[in-house]
Amino acid sequence: MIVDSHHHLWDLTVRDQEWISGPELAPLRRNFELPEFTAEARGAGVSASVLVQTITVAEETPEFLAIAEAGEVVAAVVGWTDLTHPAVGDELARLRELPGGSRLKGIRHQVQGEPDPEWLLRPDVRRGLNAVEAAGLVYDLVVVPHQLPACVKAAAEHPGLTFVLDHLGKPPIASGALEPWACAVRELAELPNTVCKISGMVTEAELTTWTVEDLRPYADTVLDAFGPSRLMFGSDWPVCTLAATYARVLGVAEELTAGLSADEREEVFAGTATRVYGLGDL
Repeated sequence: MIVDSHHHLWDLTVRDQEWISGPELAPLRRNFELPEFTAEARGAGVSASVLVQTITVAEETPEFLAIAEAGEVVAAVVGWTDLTHPAVGDELARLRELPGGSRLKGIRHQVQGEPDPEWLLRPDVRRGLNAVEAAGLVYDLVVVPHQLPACVKAAAEHPGLTFVLDHLGKPPIASGALEPWACAVRELAELPNTVCKISGMVTEAELTTWTVEDLRPYADTVLDAFGPSRLMFGSDWPVCTLAATYARVLGVAEELTAGLSADEREEVFAGTATRVYGLGDL
């Protein structure tokens, strides 16, 4: 069994994805919808997936929940809501009552775009994180390396909330630099309420010339820091298609974890995501 813990969908006729701009991202300026993803995922042997928010628009989360409710490959949703709103707890409760609401398993905000490196530590955000924990959800972290110290502080302040680090914290793979990213990731991994996705690596590397060996030091760092039982595979489809096919991304993840035991690989490719996102409850 393989679980894809991180992918996206969008329909540009419903709303624009304003982040898709410039010639480098031009291949993403089309619709990427469920049938195409399902064909890619099923073709690669994936049995379940986690659909993750793309933009900070409230309407997206109910749409994603409806997709998950339809009972295809999408088993869970990491959605978005305004953590800084005083009534965030009520909004989370409302989302849970919508069609597919039981599939809401996590919340994410585009912290990587926030100019304040300590956005996660703002009092209103802390209150929002408390609401996420109270709702029994997890919190996905999409951050860049200089924001990792704030992630460490936030995870330490909310020991009852599971924090999921997306894309390894976006290390500078293209440059080949490991520090200070590696040190910060290791500090985050010391906290037991943190897990990490092996995802998004190919698009942090040189898009057209990357090799598996370019990725290996970063994968080895999180394998050592988190261990297999706190790591999960994610394709980051369709963003990954800028650098590799779906099947290639999965194959690379398998190659990077080839030194693990069969049980350890099962954790990375299914067990961790199943536990963290409560897929066994669905």
